[in-house]
Amino acid sequence: MKLKQIVIVLVCLAVLVLVTTAAVPVLRDLIGTSEPGLPVYTVEQGEFVHRVFAEGHFEAVDATLLGPPPEVTDALKIAWLAEDGSRVDEGEVVIRFDPTEMEEDLRRGNHDRETAQSKIVQQEARERAASNNLERDAEMASLELNYAQEFQSKDQRIFSRSEIIESEINQDLATRKRDHAAEAGAVHSELAQTELDLLVIGRRQAEIKIEHAEKGLTALEVRAPHAGIFVLKEQWGRSPEVGQMVWGGNPIAELPKLDKMKAEVFVLEADAGGLKEGLAARLVIEAHPEMEYEATVTKVDAVAQRRNRRVPVQYFRVTLELQETDAELMKPGQRVRSVLTLEELDDVISVPRQAIFEDEGKRIVYRHEDGAFKSVEVELGATALGRVVVAEGLSAGDRIALRDPNRPADGASESGAAAGSGPMGAGS
Repeated sequence: MKLKQIVIVLVCLAVLVLVTTAAVPVLRDLIGTSEPGLPVYTVEQGEFVHRVFAEGHFEAVDATLLGPPPEVTDALKIAWLAEDGSRVDEGEVVIRFDPTEMEEDLRRGNHDRETAQSKIVQQEARERAASNNLERDAEMASLELNYAQEFQSKDQRIFSRSEIIESEINQDLATRKRDHAAEAGAVHSELAQTELDLLVIGRRQAEIKIEHAEKGLTALEVRAPHAGIFVLKEQWGRSPEVGQMVWGGNPIAELPKLDKMKAEVFVLEADAGGLKEGLAARLVIEAHPEMEYEATVTKVDAVAQRRNRRVPVQYFRVTLELQETDAELMKPGQRVRSVLTLEELDDVISVPRQAIFEDEGKRIVYRHEDGAFKSVEVELGATALGRVVVAEGLSAGDRIALRDPNRPADGASESGAAAGSGPMGAGS
C-alpha cells in the first residue's frame, strides 16, 4: 500500500511537470512578456487624433481705441485714468490729461499775438510818416524842376555862357532829384510792405498756437464713445500710467465691444506641424473650466515669436473664432486654454512612439513571432503626442516590444533615445 501511494505521487508529479512545461509559452503570451521586465504592446486598429494644447486670452473682435486727440501733435501728460478692466457707460470720462502745458501754450500764444499786433501798429505808423516825408521830397523835387525849366537861362544875348551851362545843370539836377524821390518812395513802400507782411505772418502763427491750445484744452477729457470695458493697452510690456507723457495718435486704452469675442492663443513652435486655418478647436475659460466652447482657427502667424524677450521659447500666435460669445462670462483679457485638432484619422494602426526603433536608417519594430521577438521594418505616418501611425508593416493583434529585446533592461533609456531620433523627434 505504501509503494502504491509512492507511485501515484510520482505519476502526479510527472504530469504536473509536463503541463507546466507546455503552459509556459501560453502564460508568457497572456502576461505580455517573453522575458522578465520586457513590456509588450498589443496592436489595435482604430481612431488616431493629433491634438495640441495652447494657452492665451480673449480679445474683442471690434474695439475702439482711446488716446490723445489726433489733432494734438505735442506730448500730453496723463493726469487720470479709469481703472483697468472697469465697466464704463457711454459718455463717461475715462482719460484726463494735464492742462498745464496747454495753458502755458495758450498764454504764450496770446502774448505773441499781442506783441505782433503792437509791432504791426508801430510799423504802419512808421510807414505812414516815411511815406509822407518821401511824398514831400518828391513834391519839392518837382517844384525845383518846374522852376528850373521855367526860368532856364537860354538866351545867349542876355546870359553868359557860364550862366547858360549852370542853368542846364540845375535843370538836370532837379530832374534827377525828382526821379530819385519817386524811386526811393517805391523801394521804401515795397520794403515796408514786406516788413508788415512778416509781422502779419507772426501774428497768424500766434493765432494758430492759440487755436491749437484752445482745441487741445477742450479735448483733455476723453469720454467713452459707447459702453464697454476699459482696457489699458501695453507698450513694450508696460501699461500706461498717470504722469506718463504720450503723443497724439498713440493709443492708451481700448473700449472693446462685448457682443463678439475671439481668442488669441499661442502654440509651441515644436507642436505647430500641420497648424493651419480652418482647423477645429475647443477652449475653456480658466475661471470657468466647467464650460467648453467650440471654435475654428481663422489665422496663424507666419513667423514664430517669443512671448517673453527673456525666454528663448517661440510660439505661433493663433486666432480662434468662437461659434458663440457668452457676454456674461467672456471678458477681454481673460485667460483661456484650448485644444486644437490638427489631424483625425479612422481605422488606422497607431502604436506608442517608444515601440519604434532605428536600425541602419530603417524604422523597425520588434514583433513577437514563434516565441521570440523579430525585427520588422515599418512605414510611418502621422505622429502625435506619444503615438505614431504605422502605415505598413503591422496588423491588428500583433504584439510588439516597447523596449529593445536585444539590450538589457538597464539600457532602456538608450532605446528610448533611439526611438526618439529621426522623424520621431519632430512634431507631437
